[in-house]
Amino acid sequence: MATASPPLKDELDIVIPTIRNLDFLEMWRPFFQPYHLIIVQDGDPSKQIKVPYGFKYDLYNRNDINKLLGPKASCISFKDSACRCFGYMVSKKKYIYTIDDDCFVAKNPSGQDINALEQHIKNLLCPSAPYFFNTLYDPYAEGADFVRGYPFSLREGVPTAVSHGLWLNIPDYDAPTQLVKPSERNTRYVDAVMTIPKSTLFPMCGMNLAFDRDLIGPAMYFGLMGEGQPIGRYDDMWAGWCVKVICDHLGLGVKTGLPYIWHSKASNPFVNLKKEYKGIFWQEEIIPFFQAAVLPKECTTVQACYIELSKQVREKLGKIDPYFTKLADAMVTWIEAWDELNPSK
Repeated sequence: MATASPPLKDELDIVIPTIRNLDFLEMWRPFFQPYHLIIVQDGDPSKQIKVPYGFKYDLYNRNDINKLLGPKASCISFKDSACRCFGYMVSKKKYIYTIDDDCFVAKNPSGQDINALEQHIKNLLCPSAPYFFNTLYDPYAEGADFVRGYPFSLREGVPTAVSHGLWLNIPDYDAPTQLVKPSERNTRYVDAVMTIPKSTLFPMCGMNLAFDRDLIGPAMYFGLMGEGQPIGRYDDMWAGWCVKVICDHLGLGVKTGLPYIWHSKASNPFVNLKKEYKGIFWQEEIIPFFQAAVLPKECTTVQACYIELSKQVREKLGKIDPYFTKLADAMVTWIEAWDELNPSK
């Protein structure tokens, strides 16, 4: 009997940022092996990274990034998982799934292994409903539908640009919460997917995330973080805030919930506090900025939206700290580099 081909086998890249050997892939082999991997090696480029036998992959280190992007390589963070967005830029596939190297296969309440990639693909291939909340969560899921009182004119939904997955075991907490709850573990499995409503922001976590690169790829910039920058650990959240504003403007959807992965390693809360310290203060002004951000109707492409957002970052957040002026410049550089590697068809 012929086995079914894995979904989107030739249309999806898996992007993994790492500083270590990728032994964790052994656990993912049944689910990941049919797909092409893009590995972005952070840290010392002379260090040899070992990848388990049988995986198809391209590996890029800092030297490769500098060679490919030249001066524009300055927009790619160093010594921070934000370097992963280089993988988004060099991919030629329609879809991206990104996962951290300390994430393992989780089990559902029945004890079965969760194929996270398959669930992300389901999320991306069915519509989102950002304009009117369905109290049964995802109306497009098997066994669900729109509830009484849901306008028929909105039931077609909009294309889904982002599928944001969750994690069991080690929660994705900031440093202060880690410090006061050092032994807390997330054991709560919620069997649900929902569309994040229009005009509502969310803290995007990059460790278990999929997106439609054609629809939103140029906005998936994880910012300037890590070595040489005054802030870290806000890379995925920065991308999420930009992405959500642009998705709302362009009429695209963002889903969150299933699938779960097993997050195995808690980072050091004291190291994290040093990285997050400024962000904890800055976010109190960054969030209202994004909540109030409006993009002009002339911005009809992701790139145009992102350049406009960079201008607003420079004008409004630049007053908080010179870092935001530097970040706004990097946002423009990122789009220029993206367009160079991905010329319009």
